[in-house]
Amino acid sequence: MKNIFLLFISLCCFSSCHQAKKNDGTQKKTARVLPIVKADRYNVAFLIMEGTYNTEFTAPFDIFQHTQYRKGIKAMNTFTVANTLDPITTFEGVRLLPDFDYTNDSLPVIDILVVPSAEHHLDTDLRDTTLLNFVKKVDKNALFMTSHCDGAFILAKTGVLDGVVSTTFPSDIEKYKTMFPQLAVKDSVLFVHDGKYVTSAGGAKSFEAALYVCELLYGKEIARSLAKGLVIDWNLEEVSHFIPQ
Repeated sequence: MKNIFLLFISLCCFSSCHQAKKNDGTQKKTARVLPIVKADRYNVAFLIMEGTYNTEFTAPFDIFQHTQYRKGIKAMNTFTVANTLDPITTFEGVRLLPDFDYTNDSLPVIDILVVPSAEHHLDTDLRDTTLLNFVKKVDKNALFMTSHCDGAFILAKTGVLDGVVSTTFPSDIEKYKTMFPQLAVKDSVLFVHDGKYVTSAGGAKSFEAALYVCELLYGKEIARSLAKGLVIDWNLEEVSHFIPQ
């Protein structure tokens, strides 16, 4: 009986020591896996942060990511950027793992920046100078700067939308006009394209704005093919939009 008791004590000690070794910080960390960024493609960065809304992120991501399955075009590399490599929690509770930390990493050259809406785009995010300076830096060489829903507030705060027409989430139009009285703002449309800036009303209509960018780059047939793959009826003439002449 005594031997059984000693054996039990030994096993408990072994288990405790083993657990301590696992928790003492010396266990092997999982290696960081970088996204595959292929040459001869457009680099599309999705700017994510705490409180990002799912649809404004996933809708354009779906459209742009599917370009890699179309032949004969310059497809898109899609990746996320944030001010951290820690998981980002969306407004709806989905956890996203950023591909790049724009405050520390060496980033691929960004051809298209996508700014989805986030919970604090009307307040605290507008005071984040590191975030705003990153957007301004990307703007210098980007082919397109795009926003969905209240992502337009971030672009507007940097000043890059001064002198062009833009739009945002329908119920925030008046707040947008009040906060940025210098801007030319278009309401009652799903998206606006002026220069290299494409701003959309957001929500499910983020699909349409992304498809429009694809039509600009690849033509109608490719855009319709991408839409068909996601069971979307795409006809630009039937989508409410504004392009200044």
